[in-house]
Amino acid sequence: MARLVLLSEGYTGRSYELKVEQTTVGRTADNSIEIPDGSVSSHHGEFVLKGSDVVFRDLGSTNGSYLGADKITEITLKHGQVIRLGQIEMRFESAETQPAKAPSKPTANTAVIPAGINRDQLSTGGVGGAVKATDFKKKSNNSTMFFLIGIGVVALILIAILVMLATQ
Repeated sequence: MARLVLLSEGYTGRSYELKVEQTTVGRTADNSIEIPDGSVSSHHGEFVLKGSDVVFRDLGSTNGSYLGADKITEITLKHGQVIRLGQIEMRFESAETQPAKAPSKPTANTAVIPAGINRDQLSTGGVGGAVKATDFKKKSNNSTMFFLIGIGVVALILIAILVMLATQ
């Protein structure tokens, strides 16, 4: 039996079995799968069973549907694929799982780190010289800046209201 497992925060672990021929997904309650998230369109897409295949179709959603970085309009899903509807990620799981592949040999750019690394190894190039301290960069976080600007705007509005009340 095919199913979808939601992966995004706030929805983690929710799963939906695809039992009927057509399963709609979207933000509103009239969908088979309701995902009440602002990035998901009211009628975002549909999953269609075609024999043993499951096809996903985007229904002209505002924020799009993606497989990795690729925008998709229609795709036949394979076991383990993760698709994103707006900002919500979900993994497709099929009863017809593929046999596990034997582990492949690491590529030339991959460092095998059997027991992890410590801070000294980072500064000296790591195990095998493949890991450098500069490879790890902090992600920018603009939400703090927006929060502080918002607090400043609210404070200015409150001060203006207090000044108007004091002058009456």
